[in-house]
Amino acid sequence: MTKLNVAALQLAFGEDLQENIANVSELVREAAAKGARVVLPPELFEGLYFCKTQDEDHFGTAKPVGAHPAVLAMQQLAAELEIYIPTSFFELDGHHHYNSLAMIDDRGKVMGVYRKSHIPDGPGYSEKFYFRPGNTGFRTWRTPGATLGVGICWDQWYPETARALMLDGAEILFFPTAIGTEPHDPDLDTSRLWRRAMIGHAVSNVVPVVASNRIGTEDGQRFYGNSFICDERGDILAEFGATETGVLSATLDLEQARRHRAAFGFFRDRRPELYGRLTEDI
Repeated sequence: MTKLNVAALQLAFGEDLQENIANVSELVREAAAKGARVVLPPELFEGLYFCKTQDEDHFGTAKPVGAHPAVLAMQQLAAELEIYIPTSFFELDGHHHYNSLAMIDDRGKVMGVYRKSHIPDGPGYSEKFYFRPGNTGFRTWRTPGATLGVGICWDQWYPETARALMLDGAEILFFPTAIGTEPHDPDLDTSRLWRRAMIGHAVSNVVPVVASNRIGTEDGQRFYGNSFICDERGDILAEFGATETGVLSATLDLEQARRHRAAFGFFRDRRPELYGRLTEDI
């Protein structure tokens, strides 16, 4: 397959898990009706972004991948619509808790789980209280349409994330996200930085990027949306602003991206023997 239709969802979430799942499901159906074969919901769409504060009650919402309501609902939907749904969820594994993503295939099966590698800790984003750093390493999934690479939110700021996924064969990069205002600095709008970082991944790896973010105000914290899909040149194919609810979709020309990637020579000209400093602990 040389071309693939993909979609990103943008919407607000509330406290009711079943209502959130229903709202996501409605948009997934809309995306599938538009021809999308891979549909990306935002990060932790099961509820409000709970990492703003440190509250031990939130640990009770974590579930194993085989029992999490959001994962189970997306499995059923993926099988019905015959699409792929990278599904973010709060994972419980024994005594450990992770910010995870289940890659669900077009038969409704979980192909595997990726656990978020980079865990932020700052005002409004106290994720280290809740999540253990991921132990899966970066993961890609080979599908008939393309090899899919996924990072989760904070992962998207790191060029190492994108390059590691590319070296494992990724042909499209997906980033489900929950990001908005900075409580410590009301004048700091990171939305443009957020987009530039991922567009940079697209350009320096010659790969399309799909980013999905939430919107709405949750206990004073405003999530700024700006979800988008760009091609391997970093050119925007579809985008939302800060308030729209809906589906972004675009058809990616993967064969064209392969040719452009080869012509740029970034992977030909790499010098990994010089990059040892990247793996040293400072």
